[in-house]
Amino acid sequence: MPDLFVTGTDTGVGKTLLSALLVAAQDLDYWKPIQTGASEGTDRQTVLMCAGIAAERAHPEAYIFDPPVSPHLAAELKGVEIEIERIVRPPTSKRLVIEGAGGVLVPINSQLFMLDLARHLQTSVVVASRTALGTINHTLLTIAAVRKAELEITGVVMIGKENKENFHAVERYGNVPVVGWIPWLERVDRETLRTAFKRHFDTHAFA
Repeated sequence: MPDLFVTGTDTGVGKTLLSALLVAAQDLDYWKPIQTGASEGTDRQTVLMCAGIAAERAHPEAYIFDPPVSPHLAAELKGVEIEIERIVRPPTSKRLVIEGAGGVLVPINSQLFMLDLARHLQTSVVVASRTALGTINHTLLTIAAVRKAELEITGVVMIGKENKENFHAVERYGNVPVVGWIPWLERVDRETLRTAFKRHFDTHAFA
């Protein structure tokens, strides 16, 4: 099975929450190759805390930048360019959850996008999507971009208040399975994440 590349329809949709859930529920390792906004804390630290895994199971970033901006701009501000060839899969025998930065068309340098990183790492894509108004357009655009890049799609995971109409619309018009839903969680820890996976996910999609 290929590694899972978690992307989102936009920034702040819940990629890190979904990543932590998959790590906790499926006993996977975690890696965020490019981290921006490190001055406010890293997603690696969040996943370690929420998924309750050992530190060595969350692998160090290939690139890490302090400003909370797009990777290409963060690199420019530091006077460097992100080189995709330097982003090499960590030496682990476990399947990885690889978290992208922002959405699939976020640029990582003057020529390449997050989509190119997913293709470089030969992953299957999981799309984190909101349940709220506007999600159909954002999700279908993301799916179209992933398909144009000829990447495998595991499915869409919707996050937020349940909205069955939007679930069905995404599946119908995107011709893609909604493989999970993450409702509002009163607390986020290993136990609640594993429970949410059992209750609200198509577990066979990740087997």
